[in-house]
Amino acid sequence: MLATCAGGFGALALAALQSDPTFAGDQSTSGPGHAGHGPHHKVRAKNVIFLYMDGGPSQVDTFDPKPMLDKYNGKDPGNLFDVEPTQFNNNGTVLASPWKFRQHGESGIPVSELFPHVAECVDELAVVRSMTSNFPEHTFANYFLHTGSGLQGRPSMGAWVNYGLGSECQNLPGFVVLNGGLIPPGGLDCFGSGFLPASYQGSVFKPSGTGVANIKPTETTPVKQRAKLDLINQLDGLATKQFGKHDSLESAIKNYELAYAMQMAVPEVMSLAKEPQHLQQMYGMESNFEPTRIYAAQCLIARRMIEQGVRFIELTCPKVGGDRWDQHSNLKSGHENNARAVDQPIAALLKDLRQRGLLDDTLVVWAGEFGRTPFAQGKNGRDHNQYGFTVWLAGGGVKPGMIYGATDEWGYKAIQDRVEIHDLHATMLHLLGVDHTRSTFRFSGRDMRLTDVHGHVIHDIIA
Repeated sequence: MLATCAGGFGALALAALQSDPTFAGDQSTSGPGHAGHGPHHKVRAKNVIFLYMDGGPSQVDTFDPKPMLDKYNGKDPGNLFDVEPTQFNNNGTVLASPWKFRQHGESGIPVSELFPHVAECVDELAVVRSMTSNFPEHTFANYFLHTGSGLQGRPSMGAWVNYGLGSECQNLPGFVVLNGGLIPPGGLDCFGSGFLPASYQGSVFKPSGTGVANIKPTETTPVKQRAKLDLINQLDGLATKQFGKHDSLESAIKNYELAYAMQMAVPEVMSLAKEPQHLQQMYGMESNFEPTRIYAAQCLIARRMIEQGVRFIELTCPKVGGDRWDQHSNLKSGHENNARAVDQPIAALLKDLRQRGLLDDTLVVWAGEFGRTPFAQGKNGRDHNQYGFTVWLAGGGVKPGMIYGATDEWGYKAIQDRVEIHDLHATMLHLLGVDHTRSTFRFSGRDMRLTDVHGHVIHDIIA
């Protein structure tokens, strides 16, 4: 019967997709994803841009100034406070920040001179100084930040968001990773779908060229391309008939259809030539520092994807001369180069979103997997520190121009309004209209969720 139908099995698959709000549906609403629940309460943010700072920026050198480090610079930290075991057990003396801090904006939030451009946007930020993690090692900490679990193979934030809410974009994936050159320790599982349907995994794009490999059609006409896709769907249909419905087959059908649609959409969204010259300059596209140009393209593409309705976009860091933000030595040059790569593009993104009226609906999150120690590793680096570090959020229903939580006088451990990664995830979902305790997936006899059995919404940073 399928063989004699005009459209074949491919048409049936396409019809099913068109009724699925994850891939089609009403573009004006946030339809439910596979979870079927949709928003549980008022939606403050429709989209997320996650600015992942690979390696762990130092909180005491960026957004959490500590005068005590200047006062006791060069002293033995063991004589001043309890020093916990560190990743590499090569502890030096107390290390003052090489950079000065200055208050900015009407809020007066202090920002390091590492970020002169982001400092101009400080009144948009909710700076959380009391973030903590459960892991001091990159791979486990990355899994924890991205998936809410230190174990490999769990669904990532972007997968959970699209599972709960679906996508508002027909022609692009709901979860996109713009890879500037560095895949985090932990690999692609940081963006995976885990036990959720495979169609929710992150799709990795490069911020240059076509963005995605093999995006150009190989057939000479759309009719031939469609016929090839229909044949693939027919073969999948035979397997479905024989073995029944299976996630890998269902996801394959969805991904084939999405890939077909992407062949038209991706070249358009990746083309930055139509962006005004002054805007390209504002983002840093003409910088003489290549990592800045790369990250500028990532930020500009992220804004264009937000306009297309992509639900969750993560930006990874470009390759810089040092070891990303992971400065176990050469702190000054390493942090300066990494900050130089991202500072101007991030500020331009925030300003551009605000000018276009998109920031109120877009949640921007800046975070690494942990922070750094207030004392040196060796002579001129900092080791990993999971006991207290800084992240910030902007837009999407976040209270602007505020500081939440605090570390001790050394910037070592969170002592006020301590925040866990589960709390960050719960708050992000809350701003998207999702109750993190009610967005679950039945797996291995248990109702799983992004926040496991933890997580509290940080209501004090919500406007």
